[in-house]
This record gives sequence, structure tokens and C-alpha cells, in this order.
Amino acid sequence: MAPPPRAYSPAEVRQRCAQGACLVLRGRRLYDLSGFVRLHPGGEQLLRERAGSDVSAALEGPPHRHSRNARLWLEQYYLGEVRPDPAPEPQSLLETEKPVNSTARTTNHRMDPRCKTVDPDKDLVDWHKPLLWQVGHLGEKYDEWVHQPVDRPIRLFHSDFIESLSKTAWYIVIMVWIPVVLYLGWFCYASLAQGTTRLFSSFTTEYSIPVHKYFFPFIFVLGMFLWSLVEYLIHRFLFHMKPPASNYYLITLHFLLHGQHHKSPFDSSRLVFPPVPASLVIGFFYTLLRLLLPEAVGMSMFVGGLFGYVLYDMTHYYLHYGSPKKGTYLYGLKAYHVKHHFEHQKSGFGITSRFWDHPFKTLIPEETFEKED
Repeated sequence: MAPPPRAYSPAEVRQRCAQGACLVLRGRRLYDLSGFVRLHPGGEQLLRERAGSDVSAALEGPPHRHSRNARLWLEQYYLGEVRPDPAPEPQSLLETEKPVNSTARTTNHRMDPRCKTVDPDKDLVDWHKPLLWQVGHLGEKYDEWVHQPVDRPIRLFHSDFIESLSKTAWYIVIMVWIPVVLYLGWFCYASLAQGTTRLFSSFTTEYSIPVHKYFFPFIFVLGMFLWSLVEYLIHRFLFHMKPPASNYYLITLHFLLHGQHHKSPFDSSRLVFPPVPASLVIGFFYTLLRLLLPEAVGMSMFVGGLFGYVLYDMTHYYLHYGSPKKGTYLYGLKAYHVKHHFEHQKSGFGITSRFWDHPFKTLIPEETFEKED
């Protein structure tokens, strides 16, 4: 039988908030968001301003009504109950001059029964063991389980060595691939500068088109543009495939490719693609372009695509861990990507932009982004 929740006095809450903790209430339920404030999609300041306060009204909006998954996420930080004082307590347990919301103060919120506190000992999988070989047994329960995000690290493999290859710090992507981009970019420009590269020369000599070195920036940008399409297609049709409930191996593959990220979206070691498996995908596109186009042209397009991939990975990491300034492009993109994780998993597949979501009709509806007053 689970022990009763610990009771806290308003004085204890005030003291811990004064010491820098970020404690918030929902009715009498108390949550410690100290470890989450830096990751909050709306910015750290919004949570800091509400420390010691009842956030029931903020969960309902404006600026937006939080999703069911966001409420489930909140329950991971549950501490206990706050004992009511004999005299009525103001909405904020800290002494502020904010107006008191009497409805939020007097209501004793109960936890939504669908948003149970995450208990790793009673979950559908054993969090004390590697998950990769367990998820395939979830069958029809897998799709719902994998789209209920949690704030905890994931271990995939038994082997420490293989496990290390499945994790990557964000700066490793820059250290590995930017030197490749610089070297191949210089090589392609030098090759085009020789003036011997021509398009369609394998089909016709008379109407072949010379490709000068001045074309390199345009081919490079074209490669970046084509990568953005590939990025969208992979994210939508491969990463977000719905594996058959009866197929253990496809469920396992889905979790390995992308399901792990949706289950634990703030696992910092799994936000960028590890160089070893990435090199296999990159090698495929390198070979394909070398076969379809003259060497210098294909390589120039490949380099642009590779640089686009680096931007994609860095943008993705920043959307999870960065704090863009309100009103900027990245601030809107971060809100868009958070909606994809917590509310609209079947739309909003663009990472570096929403461009391809428009023609493929997978744009997250604008009305879900409520405007602030």
C-alpha cells in the first residue's frame, strides 16, 4: 500500500521558494519544478514568476490550454499536499501584489485519473532494464505508451559499449561533420574551377551544359533545400510510422529510430543522431548523388545537404534545450515543436521550418496557438 502523501505547510513552501526552488500548486497539490524550469517551452521566467502560486488557471490558459500529456508530465514532479491554514491563504504563498483568484484558491483539485504519476516500478516496462528488447512486447499498447512523454533517461542496450554508441553530445555533430563540409566544399569548388564539368555530357555532347565555379553556392543551397524535403519525409513516414501491434521487430525498430525520443523528449544524450549510424545514411546519399550526377556537381549538392543536416540537428537540440527570445522565429518554432511532442504527434513534422507542412497539409492548426493578451 502506497504511503500517504507528505503534508507541507505554507511556511515550508515559502522558505523553499526563497531558497531558489520552483514550487507550484494545483489546488493543494504541490509540485517541485526546480529541475524543469530551464526546459519549460514557454521560458524559465514564466515558471519563476509563478513560484509559490497556484497554476491551475495557467494550465487552462491563456496563453494556451495545456494538453493532457503536459498535465501528465506535471505529475512527475508531485511532492505532496499543502496543509490549509486556519485563515484563508492568498493564491500566491509568496508575498506579492498579484490579484487573488478566489476560485483557484478554494478549489481542491484532484489529479486527473488519466494522468497518473509516473511510477517506474509499475509501468508497462521495467525501467531498471534496457528498454529496446521490451517495447516490442507491448503490442497494441505501444502507440499510446510511447506518446506519453516522461522526464527520465532511457537505456536501450545491455552492452555499455553499444549503449555509448547510441548516445551523442550535441557538439560531437559539429566536430565530426563540419570539417567534412569544409573539406568537401573546398574540393568541389576547386573541381568546378577547372572548367571541365558539364551536365548531360553522358547523353549528348552538343547540348551539354558547362558548370562554372560560380554555380557552387547555388548547388550548395539546392542541396540544403533538398535535405529539408528529405528531413520532412523521413520524419513523417519513417520516424512516425505506426508499426503493426503484432510485429515485435517493427515496434522495436520504431522505438530505436524515434520512439525513444518521443518517450523521453528531454534526454539530452539522444537529441542528435549518433555519428556511427548517421554515417551509414550519409554514405547512402553520397553514393546516390555520385551515381546520378557528375562528380563535382553531385558532391556540391551532397555538401549542401550535409550542412543542412547539421543545421537540422543543432536546431532540434536548441528547440528542446534553448531559450529563444519571445517573438523571434525560433521561439515560434520551439512552441510548434513542443505542440508536436505533447499534443499533435501526427502533424507538425518540420524541424528547421514549417515549409513542407504546408504543401503536405500536416501543419498544426494556428488556432491551437492561443494569443497572449
